[in-house]
Amino acid sequence: MPTEEQVREVLKTVKDPELMLDIINLGLVYEIKIDEAENKIEVDMTLTSPGCPVGPQIINQAHRAIMQQFPEVEDVQINLVWVPFWNPDMMSDEAKDALGIF
Repeated sequence: MPTEEQVREVLKTVKDPELMLDIINLGLVYEIKIDEAENKIEVDMTLTSPGCPVGPQIINQAHRAIMQQFPEVEDVQINLVWVPFWNPDMMSDEAKDALGIF
């Protein structure tokens, strides 16, 4: 089974197509749970807004990226959560710089 850090690295390849920044640096991924007994990875993540038009695309990309990188994993579950509600302070400094947020 992969580690949480390995899953985070894979999720850095998933980009918000509107902002062109990855979901890790945007602060959209809240928690990654690795269940070795059930051979399962569960990701709690959010979107920049509840009405995000590319939300389904981002969620599908995250699921696909994990499944492709770790074929030994039997189940990947992406949970869309709204608590805490996302805000720009959750972004990495790198993402803030890229978007001109100081």
